[in-house]
Amino acid sequence: LDRESSVLIGAGSAICGAAAVMAAQPVIRASGERASLAVAGVVLFGSLAMLLYPAAYPLLASLGVSDTAYGVMTGSTLHEVAQVVAAGKAVSDQAANAAVLTKMLRVMMLAPFLLLLAAWWQRRQPQADGQRGRITIPWFAFGFVAMVALNSSGWLPAAVVAPLQQLTTLLLATAMAALGLDTRASAIRAAGWQPLLLAGLLFGWLMAGGGVFNWLLG
Repeated sequence: LDRESSVLIGAGSAICGAAAVMAAQPVIRASGERASLAVAGVVLFGSLAMLLYPAAYPLLASLGVSDTAYGVMTGSTLHEVAQVVAAGKAVSDQAANAAVLTKMLRVMMLAPFLLLLAAWWQRRQPQADGQRGRITIPWFAFGFVAMVALNSSGWLPAAVVAPLQQLTTLLLATAMAALGLDTRASAIRAAGWQPLLLAGLLFGWLMAGGGVFNWLLG
């Protein structure tokens, strides 16, 4: 499996799904086909987990797992924010609140992750003349941090935040559509089964390994 696909699938699984894939793509200059494969993998297995977690909750509850503990496990192991909200709400508001808070801590790691990824990627990409190129600084990551700080300050009234959140959804949908326009089905078929296998293995690790960590730390 090529390194670009591995990085994109890993980023999407570890942080916040499709948004993390699209944020990492320009940092490593990956193709649209590789990004599309990564998005497909994290959405597929994240959606599967979104259905499995609430179904497994009665068993977890019988073992003494509280709604809050379930929420923390959900937020720390599911791929997408929307999937976390759905899996938490399917149990209770208490579980959903714990899940969203935990997931936001993961999302906050996106900006430092991108900076570290840019530095690591540059070191592994020597130029033809033997000299390494300049680091691709993900400036939009600083914008992400700035918006988090601004939204957390309480300075913006709800009447302003609501339309901005709608704009966010529209822009994310536009980026996803653009990614599709940059992708051909033939390229996805040519990539084979390895990307989906990696996404599946990471899905299993998130559920099993993440569940064990939550159990030990809880």
